Amino acid sequence: MAHTPSAVSETRSAREVFTAISGLVVGMFVAVLSGTVVSTSMPVIIADLGGTQSQYTWVITASLLATAVSTPIWGKLADLVDRKVLVQISLILFTVGTVIAGFSTDTNMLIAVRVVQGIGVGGLMSLVMIAVALIISPRERGKYMGVVGGIMALGTIGGPLLGGLLTDVWGWRSNFFVGVPFAILALVLLQFTLHLPKPQRDSKVSIDYFGIVLLAVGVSTLLIWVSMGGNQFDWDSSTSIMLAVTAGIAIAAFITVEFFVKEPIVPMSLFRNRTFTLSVVASIAIGVSMFATSVFLAQYFQLARGATPTESGLMTIPMIIGQMGASIIIGQLVSRFGKWKGWMLTGSVLATVGVSLMSTLRYDTPFPLVAVYMFVLGAGLGMVMQNLTLIVQNDTAPQQLGAASSNVNFFRTIAGTIGVTVMGSLLSTSVGTYVTDGLSGFTPTSQEEVDALKHLASGDVPKVGQLPDTIRSIVESAYGHGIADAFIVAIPLAVIAIVAIAFIKNKPLSTKNAAEQMLEQAEESVIEVSEAEVGASLSTGAIRIDGGESATPKTGSVGVLEREDRDQER
Repeated sequence: MAHTPSAVSETRSAREVFTAISGLVVGMFVAVLSGTVVSTSMPVIIADLGGTQSQYTWVITASLLATAVSTPIWGKLADLVDRKVLVQISLILFTVGTVIAGFSTDTNMLIAVRVVQGIGVGGLMSLVMIAVALIISPRERGKYMGVVGGIMALGTIGGPLLGGLLTDVWGWRSNFFVGVPFAILALVLLQFTLHLPKPQRDSKVSIDYFGIVLLAVGVSTLLIWVSMGGNQFDWDSSTSIMLAVTAGIAIAAFITVEFFVKEPIVPMSLFRNRTFTLSVVASIAIGVSMFATSVFLAQYFQLARGATPTESGLMTIPMIIGQMGASIIIGQLVSRFGKWKGWMLTGSVLATVGVSLMSTLRYDTPFPLVAVYMFVLGAGLGMVMQNLTLIVQNDTAPQQLGAASSNVNFFRTIAGTIGVTVMGSLLSTSVGTYVTDGLSGFTPTSQEEVDALKHLASGDVPKVGQLPDTIRSIVESAYGHGIADAFIVAIPLAVIAIVAIAFIKNKPLSTKNAAEQMLEQAEESVIEVSEAEVGASLSTGAIRIDGGESATPKTGSVGVLEREDRDQER
């Protein structure tokens, strides 16, 4: 039987809205801070743990992979069960994974723990946006998300600086513990300030366990194949073929299953929505640029320019200012005027220009030019990423809000993970080639130079500051040129994003939040059911009039209509 939500949504003041989302904001701050605080320290962490360039990439990839696989699962669960509990669970998982990461004894342990961390991030990133959509309408969301963006900017800008300082003073392990107090605060705020409507369901919750397994197997196998192919095994080897076939079969089986299960993780019906499909394409295309900058900028500054972790954090500020500044300002403008498409097209063009400029980097490129390149790319990403989720939520039925929102993030994360893996593999190969070319004809003249050459031959990420000057310049040049080559991969993808956004329908932003839309739909369902029952009674001629005897209705003489429920209960 149809039913309405237990409470009618009321108009909230700005203070009430900020109180309601305070726990979500702190939770996102924890996720952003824990990611950025480690970014500048990663070269030091990998070097200290004796990791290789391949393992460096996998430390990043493991977290992204777990985030990608878990994101649509969290989103679908948000359409089925209590969203507040899900947010709390994801925050706890993220915090536990982060703390254990601080005790890592080798690179493999760090990679394993990053998986747990990534699962928590997948929940936070998707559930926070879903919760915000339930509370704030698309038209008003930019105004509030602009302020939220400012708080995120604090974590994004302050994270690299804090991480570099902590690494230089207390060591890299302290990076993983700094966010714990904020995580505890977020859990407390979530418990007392976040109140979300529970999903309205008429049947027992059905979870697509088979789809979850197939998705995890397919995506994981695909990423392992892409990341290790040509390095750990040849592309035409039996191992490569087995991984490729396994990934293909698992993904094909997953897609097939999603057509038939009651509650699919990725509802295929979503792809009939033009806005959703084109937004997914744009997210895939632009996601590579977003993830690549977060992964490779720290390497560029520390390995190509010889900066310390603290200096590396300071050097990334132009990128952060561009991204967060554009996100805040454009969010306010979208909320005020209700126009979004022009800004997104402008952002996609800036992102394309930005990655093109990044592909020209060298170890000795003047820093003011590097700062301009980063600012342009950051501004482009800031204009696009936030609004892609917004327009999908604006053009999706509230019953599929969780699945639609999370799947945009899912495809972006998958693309970013694959892109970073491919770019990391290209970087590793390029650096090896450039170092070999640079050292051709080089004859070591001291034991220090001999030891440095042996370390480079091992494939481990070098500690550039400890290399002899004669070798250091060659290594810095190799990393600068190699990172620039890696960014070439992102250029054609950024162009695809422009095309996809250009064809998205320019639909006006709704002035009602998802909870209000669900309430309206529930009320309409009740009215439709009541009308159907009245119509059925009229057609049989059996209407109870004024609580009395049955009679055949006469035109204009129908009194109070009562249902037969009481007779059925007797």
